[in-house]
Amino acid sequence: MHKGIRRLVCASLIAVLAACGSGPVAPGFYRVERGDTVSKIARENRTTVANLKRWNALTNPDAIEVGQVLRVAPPAGSATAAESAGTAGAASAGTAKSDASAQALSQAKAGPGVSLIWPAQGSVIRSFDGKNSKGIDIANAAGTPVVAAATGNVVYAGNGLRGYGNMLIVKHDDDYLTAYAHNRVLLVKEGQTVQQGQQIAEMGDTDSNRTMLHFEVRYMGRSADPARYLPPR
Repeated sequence: MHKGIRRLVCASLIAVLAACGSGPVAPGFYRVERGDTVSKIARENRTTVANLKRWNALTNPDAIEVGQVLRVAPPAGSATAAESAGTAGAASAGTAKSDASAQALSQAKAGPGVSLIWPAQGSVIRSFDGKNSKGIDIANAAGTPVVAAATGNVVYAGNGLRGYGNMLIVKHDDDYLTAYAHNRVLLVKEGQTVQQGQQIAEMGDTDSNRTMLHFEVRYMGRSADPARYLPPR
């Protein structure tokens, strides 16, 4: 029974990672459909673009993806809840100022919620662009240690997602996942708790034309630039 439940949870997480969800979403959230824009979603949910950017950590609101789940109502108890009760006209008047504040905040802060370390030593051979590259690629020799970027629970360990090879997914909290792909060997199992810096795999070339680690960060199901969360080196 427990194995069956775990398989269902893992399948759900893989679907999130692939950004291809289509099921119902919880109250206060909205799944992006073809033709949607952040402005349209904001209008239909009687809020502002600035609020959507802040609640969903959107650095580029023009890059939302079909199937992506967005928070469209303020978190319970937040100051924004009272703010959202204002009229649409008042909200529109404050949009430009809020946009500027949100942009300044995102530039000053590496990213909300998690503090990551580099998952492997090596050279970054491909950066995040949000379209063709959903993460970063780190190249080094086969067998190079791959470590957990932050403490969390292993929710997937396998090779069932095409194009990722031997992959691990670690869940850090309700909002954040990290993924580690193309490994030669996986050293941890589903359900295991891992600590930040703990070796979890060995770098390899499964489902890849060269030896490297493909590393992704997902915030509320959406791909995020790992560079925003990783320390400079």
